[in-house]
Amino acid sequence: MAQSRKWSRTVLTGFAVLVVAGALWIAFRPQPMLVDLGEVSRGAMQVTIDEEGRTQVHDAYMVSTPVAGRLMRVRVDPGDPVIRGETVVAQMRPTNPAALDVRTREQALAAVSAAEAALRVAQADLNAAIAENDLAQTDLDRTRQLAETGTVAPVALDRAESAARAASARLDTAEAAISVREAEVANARAQLIGFDDQLLAGAIAEGANDDIPLYAPIDGRILRIIQQSETVLPAGAPVMEIGDITSDLEVVVDLISSDAVQVSAGDRVMIEDWGGPIVLEGRVERIDPFGFTRFSALGVEEQRVGVSVAFESPPEDRQSLGHGYRVEARIVVWEAPDALIVPSSALFRNGDAWAVFRVEDGRAVQREVEIGRMNGTEAEVLGGLAEAETVVIYPSAGLLDGMEIARRQVQ
Repeated sequence: MAQSRKWSRTVLTGFAVLVVAGALWIAFRPQPMLVDLGEVSRGAMQVTIDEEGRTQVHDAYMVSTPVAGRLMRVRVDPGDPVIRGETVVAQMRPTNPAALDVRTREQALAAVSAAEAALRVAQADLNAAIAENDLAQTDLDRTRQLAETGTVAPVALDRAESAARAASARLDTAEAAISVREAEVANARAQLIGFDDQLLAGAIAEGANDDIPLYAPIDGRILRIIQQSETVLPAGAPVMEIGDITSDLEVVVDLISSDAVQVSAGDRVMIEDWGGPIVLEGRVERIDPFGFTRFSALGVEEQRVGVSVAFESPPEDRQSLGHGYRVEARIVVWEAPDALIVPSSALFRNGDAWAVFRVEDGRAVQREVEIGRMNGTEAEVLGGLAEAETVVIYPSAGLLDGMEIARRQVQ
């Protein structure tokens, strides 16, 4: 009996030891690290430069006032269609002569009086010149008769001829001075023209309705009205802007200069987030050779370069798109139809090389890979991986080569 009890105690003790040992082994055995997994695949890949842009009419025309005058109230509205040389977009009335104030009028009257006095002086000088010229001609005739008879010396005849020529020149000068003084009188009198002149006021009243029409310079639509109300404007003042948004619309994108050097004329552009249901197609038409400085929203100074993009999608696909609208432009700088692709989140640096953790028999095996182009989410594989291989994405710092792993279940 005692022997049986001893045997039972031994069995129970051994069983308890095995249970405890098994529990300890289960509790402390190494657990596989939970990771996210991705797959190496083959397909089309693009590298794009994404930037916000705006639409604009390439050749917008500014309608301005041809002369100084009163602009009548503009009756057209933005968006109205216009026809070149036919549609009247505005009416102008030339400025009337300004009425003279008291001081200006007195100054003008004094100028007229001075000019008339100068004219009288010139007339007096002319009369004196005429008399002097007549006397010189009479002396010349008398001296010439005496010289023929030998009564006077030849030198006296020479002096008489010289005096006659000088008198004739002074007469010409006096006559020219009369013309100058008459012009000065006319100019001084012109300063007196104002509303108090009844004849001029009548002429202005008769031509008050002779407005100057301003015609549309091109076929298109009115983009914006700069001056709507009736007002007096100087010559050359802008009134409205007209452009053709159907066939002359383009997209302007201001790229950071380091991105702009990667873009070439002719690159394909995808225009998105413009408000329509489809992606519009475009093509890089021009890259400005001159950069400019602009501050970002965070106050960082950036060098930007303007890039012009021409639409290739038909106008029917973008009928609601106008001038100055915001769009998102994706400029394709590289693309391949059949590239070997690995998620960029699987890559990490190993010295100077790129590396990934490839999954082999439930373990993570570190492997160096050769990478080509990257677009932020995907990377082109040039060597080190094959299609359909599984890799660890977002590898943590605690993941080591050869460690056992398991796929993390998405909740």
